[in-house]
Amino acid sequence: MPALCRDCLTQFDDARRCPACASPRVTRNDELWDLSIAHMDCDAFYASVEKRDNPDLAGKPVIIGGGRRGVVSTACYVARIRGVRSAMPMFQALKLCPEAVVIKPRMDVYVEASRAIRAMMEELTPAIEPLSLDEAFLDMTGTARLHGAPPAVMLAGLVRRMKTELGLTGSIGLSHNKFLAKVASDLDKPHGFSVISKAGTPAFLRDKPVRMIWGVGAATQSSLDKAGIRTFSDLLRWEKTDLVARFGGMGERLYYLARGQDRRRVSAHAPMKSISNETTFGEDTNDPDILDGHLWRMAEKVADRAKAKGLAGRVVTLKLKRSNHSLLSRRVALTDPTQLADRIYRTARGLFDQVGNQGPYRLLGCGLSDISAAVDADKLGDLLDPQAGQRSKAEKATDAIRDRFGSRAIVKGRALR
Repeated sequence: MPALCRDCLTQFDDARRCPACASPRVTRNDELWDLSIAHMDCDAFYASVEKRDNPDLAGKPVIIGGGRRGVVSTACYVARIRGVRSAMPMFQALKLCPEAVVIKPRMDVYVEASRAIRAMMEELTPAIEPLSLDEAFLDMTGTARLHGAPPAVMLAGLVRRMKTELGLTGSIGLSHNKFLAKVASDLDKPHGFSVISKAGTPAFLRDKPVRMIWGVGAATQSSLDKAGIRTFSDLLRWEKTDLVARFGGMGERLYYLARGQDRRRVSAHAPMKSISNETTFGEDTNDPDILDGHLWRMAEKVADRAKAKGLAGRVVTLKLKRSNHSLLSRRVALTDPTQLADRIYRTARGLFDQVGNQGPYRLLGCGLSDISAAVDADKLGDLLDPQAGQRSKAEKATDAIRDRFGSRAIVKGRALR
């Protein structure tokens, strides 16, 4: 059976330890040299960057997040052992792990580390599909001739370079499609390398819970439970037509994934689905000026991101979370796509006014979806608002001044609330 030492990259036949360096970190699989679809997932990325930059944090539970009323962005593995999870309310995380060191996110530092990892990936293949700052799919098909080594060897080299040059670790999942590669990357974290072969796929999936499917959340899981579907074996008993009749488009996806089939390609140009921004307040608030100021700043951030990427959105969404954690969400479709902060703000403000006084609120967010290229953005304008055209010109002039003199060169009064 082909085997690979993840420490020295020696290739050999089946053995428990590497014959060259005696390392036990050995990956073995009959198809090890043939598989080429991979998923790389950094290990507790934000927390790992903080521990790398501050050696005093070594061995301590670290939580990345904002304040007692915020949520956990990520947590190191020491904190995870105590039950801390991403998206958990901070107060709950601190109950589970009161001695944790809480650090506010340093996004600029994480972005820099992410770019360095991306540069390493690009030396292996141009077919990279990022999912976030800390994870991506890679299609290594046809690269063995270029590198003189199978994809598995180059991927092991990637995470070795990440460790030695950046002080960060990642886990690799290698398989014959994206679904299984992503599943594999989570099997042996942290600093893991797992393989799911084509021949071994049916046996691997048979008794696994369907909740391991990416995108199956609590609501979908509840629907599947009601249908008696808890494992992949349960799914195999259903005909495709019956799954589609009961679960719609998700039913067809479940049918193929139950058989380990995923036809999606690794796409270096996967379209962005939405652009959003939200904030959790230090204290619940119903103050109209405070809420309005936050809404404007969010609209500006969403617009700035859209403009930077040459994108626009036709659907504006408002998100509110009340003090009892219940969510309110409103959305409206515009006549044409927009990337203007003024238009996003005014639309979101209109949605907020429709909601009425249902606060106090602990979280506010707004965003754009139905994303497209900005070629046809903001051409129709608002026929019911004769001043919209002037405000559009003013915003574009403001953008030009900020590009030249900095983002704080011009600040709207409402942004200071």
